Amino acid sequence: MTQEQRSRGQQARPARGIFITGTDTGVGKTAVTAALARLCAGHGMRVAALKPVVSGVEADGTWEDVEILRAASQPSRSIAETNLYAFAPPLAPHWAAQQAGVTVDRGRIAAFIRAQSVAMDCVLVEGAGGFLVPLGADWGFAELAEDLHFPVLLVVGLRLGAINHALLSVEAIRARGLPFAGWVANTPNLAVAEGTLETLQQCLPEPCLGVLPYIPHWSAAVLSPYLSLSASLY
Repeated sequence: MTQEQRSRGQQARPARGIFITGTDTGVGKTAVTAALARLCAGHGMRVAALKPVVSGVEADGTWEDVEILRAASQPSRSIAETNLYAFAPPLAPHWAAQQAGVTVDRGRIAAFIRAQSVAMDCVLVEGAGGFLVPLGADWGFAELAEDLHFPVLLVVGLRLGAINHALLSVEAIRARGLPFAGWVANTPNLAVAEGTLETLQQCLPEPCLGVLPYIPHWSAAVLSPYLSLSASLY
């Protein structure tokens, strides 16, 4: 495909999107989102990896998750093109926003994602925490996913409790009529990983799109070969 053909294609259809959520906080959503962005880029796609809401600043004053996604996008993006709301306290986003005196605006997030999708083949939107984490008094990431109506990818941290967390998350996704793209297993606890993985494969008809090994100093480039790219993104 020539650059001119690709440009015409980008103008003809909106970017395809995936909403990445997890069974809990700290299960590897950013790692999976960054690795998926690299995988898409390796297939010649222009991809935007976004985290609209983040809380918890690093000791050096940076936002590690946002930096990782900014660099994994193709072409790479600025911080302002990757994140809309950033809060310093390492708290649930709605609580951090309350402490900062900020109201997280649902329409503004949707508009931000649409704006960052322009001229992209694919846009990856990472949530914070789990699927039902609130962002306001009567809405949260589940409602944002409904607004976007992107297929939802679930990151499952293979640790004690993961089976229940995963099945409840999938039930919540399906209850909202959202397409469930599949799930990725992250293996921080090798002692329970094998049995948990086997059980989830039996319980979930949707595909496992990857099993990430434990790599202490990981990078998106190192992790991307462990993921499978859904044919719907081509």
